[in-house]
Amino acid sequence: MNIKARVSGLISDISEGMYEREEIIALALLGALSGQNTFLHGPPGTAKSLISRRIASAFGEHSYFEYLMNRFSTPEEVFGPVSIKELKNDNYIRKTNRYLPTAEFAFLDEIWKSSPAILNALLTVINERTFHNGNTSESVPLKALIAASNETPPENQGLEALYDRFIIRLHVPPISKLEHFEKLINSKPSRAKVKVDDSIKVTTAEWEGWREDIHNVKLSRETLTTVHLIREQLASKFDQLGIYVSDRRWQKAALLLKSSAFFNGRTMTNPSDNLLLSHCLWTEQKHRSDVMHIVHQAIKDTGLIHEKNIAALIQDKERIEKEIQQKLFYQEDVFKEIIVNNEPHLVLQVPDPEHYNHGKKQPHSRTVLIPRKMYKTNSVLEPTDRYGNVLHLFRCNSTDEGSFEFFSQNSDFETYIATPDVRIKKGSKRNDVSDQQVEHWRSLIFGVKDQLESCINDIKRRAENLQSELNSVFIMPENVKFIHLAVTDQLEHLKLQREDCNKIEALCS
Repeated sequence: MNIKARVSGLISDISEGMYEREEIIALALLGALSGQNTFLHGPPGTAKSLISRRIASAFGEHSYFEYLMNRFSTPEEVFGPVSIKELKNDNYIRKTNRYLPTAEFAFLDEIWKSSPAILNALLTVINERTFHNGNTSESVPLKALIAASNETPPENQGLEALYDRFIIRLHVPPISKLEHFEKLINSKPSRAKVKVDDSIKVTTAEWEGWREDIHNVKLSRETLTTVHLIREQLASKFDQLGIYVSDRRWQKAALLLKSSAFFNGRTMTNPSDNLLLSHCLWTEQKHRSDVMHIVHQAIKDTGLIHEKNIAALIQDKERIEKEIQQKLFYQEDVFKEIIVNNEPHLVLQVPDPEHYNHGKKQPHSRTVLIPRKMYKTNSVLEPTDRYGNVLHLFRCNSTDEGSFEFFSQNSDFETYIATPDVRIKKGSKRNDVSDQQVEHWRSLIFGVKDQLESCINDIKRRAENLQSELNSVFIMPENVKFIHLAVTDQLEHLKLQREDCNKIEALCS
């Protein structure tokens, strides 16, 4: 049996009778398999302690510790009572057998309600896997710690370091589907211990070996790109969300993604593993959906990364198009000009004031000239005729938008806005560009189109196998559907870029 089938069997066995808890159990099991701690957030009575006991049952013979914290809890109740015998010999030693320091699996309920003395000692246990017992340091065999609470730790209580050690953070809501709720109330209470096939239970030797093997898994370029995008978004929204993710947490989260790939039988992470980041980065319940949106959007934006740099190809396409537009086509209107007294003048057509009749403009116009240097000067000037004679019938203002306002002494003459006569319109193709240059542009854009075509075909082939590639024992199938849609959008975007290349080629024809 391969490792993926084995883990899938474990999840199936320990999820028996647990409605709407399959993915939560799968992720908590992933944490235990990879040596990561899990925080379960949710109201009382949602089977958080039962989930912890079920996780432990996936392993062979093991020691288990469970405790409900409160503000009156003492270190003795968690770490063991002080040995009276040792105390008589002036040694402050705790009897840790059957308490947290000797447990392989532990569940601490309402963890944030405990005393600072317990939480400070707990930080050392989690961080170093050691317990300072008197003058000695004892190795703690803890494989996984699961903590639970109906609240996140309060601010400014010095709990940030401890909370940071819980890499997986899962919300456990009440059952929502009617049929599941009816099955629940019609069934016997779920048992903490379930029958798990001994052949698939995890041994300590396997667990230790797997933890080493996980480090051989590589982070894919999709994962690295997704992580960078998430970091950028969290930084830009820090004032809004206030979410800080430490370097240690990022490293542990990356290890969780590698673990997901490993237990799915892969040697490299993929987008389905990246989804787990939505369970690693939120700090308060109210921001959980915001983090999930950021993670999903980053996965969408990343898509499937090709060995060719698609973003660079699109930049090349845009650069070539810009160069063609600038050099092969006129960027501005070219105006008609007449030289008068050795100075270029613009030509404009305006109504003749002498042919106005009671405010009605007649189909008579007059050609007037404006010195070229007065274009867009926002100044008052005197128009002339073709011979340089000032036309006193008009007053004229040059605007900074490139038009001219004409006024007349004729009371019936309305203010008239005129623009210079155009000889060559903006966007017209130039005829002074060599055929060699045009052929060079055509060759460049063809090369970009050819590489985009290659990317499209390769991503199409990968998309055909995406269903099996994204099939993960830790993610519900409906939660990866948006990745398929994202890849479809990516292909459509690439096809549009390819069509743009065809249009750019047509510019060179």
